Amino acid sequence: MQGAPSPGRWYDSAHGHNRYYPARGSAVRALPQGSRGVVWGGVNYHYHGGVWYGPGPRGYVVVQPPFGIVIADLPVFATVVTLAGIGYFYADGVYYRDHVGGGYEVVPPPPDTAAAPLERSFVYPRNGQSAQQQASDEYECHRWAVGQTGFDPTAAATGGTSATPTQRTDYERARTACLDGRGYTVR
Repeated sequence: MQGAPSPGRWYDSAHGHNRYYPARGSAVRALPQGSRGVVWGGVNYHYHGGVWYGPGPRGYVVVQPPFGIVIADLPVFATVVTLAGIGYFYADGVYYRDHVGGGYEVVPPPPDTAAAPLERSFVYPRNGQSAQQQASDEYECHRWAVGQTGFDPTAAATGGTSATPTQRTDYERARTACLDGRGYTVR
């Protein structure tokens, strides 16, 4: 844990993250030293230590960042999470994925994997890949398997599509083949 709770703060225990953050909507007059700015949709956002800030009436306000915004770096304490075979980084209620152009993209929260369960698989790096590289490879293999099979388990979990058992099996086989080719064992 980081410090004790106080008004205007919330405790983020998701995925074992276990940190306190300022509550969304909290007003701040000045940005923390070292914060970085990102323009998205004509709005100047700032982030620091996993916390996002947007323009407020008398300075700034703690906000949920928009999906699609890309930042250069994550806080060192970001939690690596793998859900439904897809790797994410997590901090302050926000999920991130590696961005193909570099940096990290804010993405929607992953679907509840219980809503559309796949057979659970475990991915082990055979060549000493870092957690960051593994998350990136898992995401790229997910995208490739979706392209090969036409089935996206994340869309199925949110009710976006339905799937036959064959589609699920084909997706998992394609994903496993991709990961194997990148130096991972999938069980």
